[in-house]
Amino acid sequence: MDVKTLSVGPVQANCYIVSNQSKECIIFDPGEEGNRIISTIQSQQLKPLAIFLTHAHFDHIGAVDELRQAFHIPVYIHKEEEDWLMDPNKNGSGKYVDLQTYRLQPADYIIEKEQTFVVGGMKFHAVFTPGHSPGSISYIFEDDGFAIVGDTLFQGSIGRTDLIGGSLEVLLKSIHEKLLVLPDDFIIYPGHGGYTTPAHEMDTNPFLHGF
Repeated sequence: MDVKTLSVGPVQANCYIVSNQSKECIIFDPGEEGNRIISTIQSQQLKPLAIFLTHAHFDHIGAVDELRQAFHIPVYIHKEEEDWLMDPNKNGSGKYVDLQTYRLQPADYIIEKEQTFVVGGMKFHAVFTPGHSPGSISYIFEDDGFAIVGDTLFQGSIGRTDLIGGSLEVLLKSIHEKLLVLPDDFIIYPGHGGYTTPAHEMDTNPFLHGF
């Protein structure tokens, strides 16, 4: 399994392109710069199968419709945020005058429960990790040793909790019960910045001590 990271948009959100040996791929959080994401996929001769969102803040959804139209692929999102794609006040794009306001098409599939997905032979588990937002999802590739966690946990930090539906208590519970229980050397791919591991964060992350 190959994981390509593209940091996109004004706040450098991480878009992940996960592909298998058959050149099929899944796109996680295409936040902006749709042309760049499309060019990367085409240059590597990948075949996109789906878009999965960790959550629906503007910096993680901006290129969703562009990619959906380019590749004719479905979009998956948590049921708690299914209307956020269409609502600039909820996705946050309406708060900033220098940003494009995002009113996107509805998602094709709503994730209502934690479940295992198999897409093009790529197997992963969707676990709910709310706190940064009410519908935050982490995607755990257990057999491949990595997880895509959105803005739940960062290298040396955690997601902000001052936006709609955010909760520090809920976030810390999600981190400890869903992410830090993964193997020590599991690769954690966050929504911004570089990757990390549960062991590294348990040892060094100041936000996780004293929980």
